[in-house]
Formats: sequence, structure tokens, C-alpha cells
Amino acid sequence: MFARTPRLLLRPPWADDAAELHPLINDEAIVRNLAHAPWPYGLDDARDFVGRDQDFFAPHFLMVRRTATGPQIIGSVGMGRDPEGGIEIGYWVGRAFWGQGYAVEGARAVLGIARMLGHRRISAGHFTDNPASGAVLRKLGFAETGREVPRFSKGRGEAAPCRLFTLELSPDNSTDEDAPEMMRPGMLAA
Repeated sequence: MFARTPRLLLRPPWADDAAELHPLINDEAIVRNLAHAPWPYGLDDARDFVGRDQDFFAPHFLMVRRTATGPQIIGSVGMGRDPEGGIEIGYWVGRAFWGQGYAVEGARAVLGIARMLGHRRISAGHFTDNPASGAVLRKLGFAETGREVPRFSKGRGEAAPCRLFTLELSPDNSTDEDAPEMMRPGMLAA
């Protein structure tokens, strides 16, 4: 599965992406805010990530920026299973691309894919010492649940307080802006 946004191509990771992905995520400031990535993050960890099987109902993608010199991986976004078995969204962006709206743009496309797959509720969370991630979730329309729980971070090697969010998805609360290009009306017309 692929999707295009105004600035990004979202695509599954491929085996040969590990070498480009590794230096981008091998940053303690990124890894400490992820639940499943270890620190330090080695090239073998990148190989494991790109080789991971996809769950059709909870796919994950690389965010690839289109540039004049060719495609450039800038991060990752996707769905996964939350600790209660529901669907959650997660994302990270390389440090050089922080503050440019890529996390919101990529996650908005993933929410469109989630609607297409029939998901009606998506959860998310952010470690309390990472308020920028909370700002992304609010821009996407997520609402705080009022719950803060300890969540293990493999990169930190311990649990840290995590603020929980939720978003109810329905065809009624979607907009064309939410739909990745692959879903836009008229695309199948000849």
C-alpha cells in the first residue's frame, strides 16, 4: 500500500532502506520517545525494522520526501496494536525535519488509510516529556483521554509517563484533506 501527500510518498520499508534509515533514527532524542526502538540503535535494528512483516489492518510506512535530487527518507508513520489490542498511530521524524509539519502530514494520510480499512477508533500516546508529539496529535483532532499511564520505552530502558489520546473515525468527520491521494474521488475514472 502506498499514499501520496502534497510533499510525501508513504510506502512500505524495503530491505535496501536500512542503510539510509539507520543514521536518521540513530539519534537518542528520537529513540527515547519511541516505545519499541532500542538505544543505541544499530544498523541491525534498522534491518530488523525494514524486514518486519506488515499487518494489513495496521500498516506502517516510511515517509519519503520528494526532492529535486531524488527521494529522501525522513521518518516513519503507521499503525500498530496498542497495549489493549486496539489500533494506535505512531510516528517519528528525523531531527533535520522537525518543526516542518511532516508528522502531521504523514499521520493525516495514515488516518485516511485507517478509515479506508474500516477502523473507527484510533488511539495514540506521547511521553509527557515530549510535548511536541502531543501538539501533533491535537492538530490531527485527537482528544486527551485524561489518562496518564506508565509505558515502557525500549530506548529509555524503563517505563515513563505516557499521556493517552483517542480519535473517533467515521466517514462523517473526514475531509478531502484527510484522504491520501490513492483514495481521492475520481482517481479510478478512466
